[in-house]
Amino acid sequence: MPFVDIHSNEDYCALYYITNTTFNNVAGFDFDKPTVCILPPQFLDSGWLDSQFEDPRLNDDYNIIAFDIPRCCGQSEFRPSGRTDSWTDAADLALASRALNLPPMHILAFEGMATTCALRFAALFPEMCLSLALCNVPPETELMWIYSAYNELIQTWCYTEDIEGYEYIASEAVTFAFGANTSVALRDEVIGYWSTNTYPQKRQRALSQANLVMNRTPLPPAALQSITQPILMIHGDANETAPRKYAERLATELKAIFYPVKGGAGYLNLTPGTASIVNQVYVKFLSRLPRARSDPPEYPTSTHERMRDALSMLERITGETTMSTRDPMCPLSFCALEDKVVKTQTEMMRHYGKEQTLAFVPFNPVTKRPLRRYSERPKDEWAELEKEGTPASRRYTAAGTSVNERPLPMPQSEPILPNEGRLRKANFNAMQSVEKQVIKGSMAKVVGSQTPTLQKLFL
Repeated sequence: MPFVDIHSNEDYCALYYITNTTFNNVAGFDFDKPTVCILPPQFLDSGWLDSQFEDPRLNDDYNIIAFDIPRCCGQSEFRPSGRTDSWTDAADLALASRALNLPPMHILAFEGMATTCALRFAALFPEMCLSLALCNVPPETELMWIYSAYNELIQTWCYTEDIEGYEYIASEAVTFAFGANTSVALRDEVIGYWSTNTYPQKRQRALSQANLVMNRTPLPPAALQSITQPILMIHGDANETAPRKYAERLATELKAIFYPVKGGAGYLNLTPGTASIVNQVYVKFLSRLPRARSDPPEYPTSTHERMRDALSMLERITGETTMSTRDPMCPLSFCALEDKVVKTQTEMMRHYGKEQTLAFVPFNPVTKRPLRRYSERPKDEWAELEKEGTPASRRYTAAGTSVNERPLPMPQSEPILPNEGRLRKANFNAMQSVEKQVIKGSMAKVVGSQTPTLQKLFL
């Protein structure tokens, strides 16, 4: 399997990647074709990009490479650390591109973690980035009600102790991310993927992904001004977790082309209808740009010198005067989080790592497959009987939700202040999460209450 090893005195990671070449390597790239780098949607990996890799409009006319970035997703391996943010993801992508001798690329990024990484990559390494296409850009910081939901979900997720509890919280996460009307097949597929890739025995990996989402910081104005590449922003106008108004505001600041997908919500690349629209709009966007070749680049400076220049640029952007003293070959040196946030993330990483190898595993250790499909789980007959007056044949819709539970509209709130959420998390005690019991209920009721903590809302 293809990996790029990135190592330094302080850090190590191995980034997994795939390509659309015959032997899945960059040596098979056609020099006459432009190269597109795809960053997968958050909480998933490059294996969920079939709609792009199998579309002849992209596959036939472009060299395609997709990384499992951030390093805590997919098949990439990493050493857990509290010094990670989207700037470190951008440094990972740059080091991997230099190691593979990749030409300047068009970047196609899906959802929150990927789009924040792509923007920072374009700011620090403009010569490597020909254009940006950003799908479903989130607000500059997480909305308060979403932050509260994530805070509860991640703790319950990482410390569940049985298959029923894991399936329940995973289903709630699907509803939260994809919507209440998610099809049975997609729900089964997503929960099956999480069951074999992000489960309690890998809770440090899950926490690392949550930290990137919950602790992200706004992109400084100096960084926005340094992004001069052509930009396309595609956004689902029905996306309630990433409201359209914030994406439109960023598009105005970046002078980007903004394309709303009518009826589109989250994860535009996974639904067949919206995936085709995204591909069509993206190909038309690329066709209007000068056609670039993919000849092996001739770098004027060494990798060490280029990363040192990027670190100096990041120092000017953030105003953090100690960055120039850090090791430029270590991606962790690019972390721009405040010291107290790094300390909090480090403490939480240590807590989550305790007895991690003894935690619950929701798959068969021999076959490495989920214990069962979510749709094939035994139904709770007592809960069924509570729905008085509803015939058994009509109690559930095709999406697996109760016909008596109509999805409630998502609450409205503003993004959290830069430090507000992190100060709450500093007092987290992992041992308290072990003792929590999963109390079942509708996610619509959970997010509709907008209370500071969601444990009381699973009722």
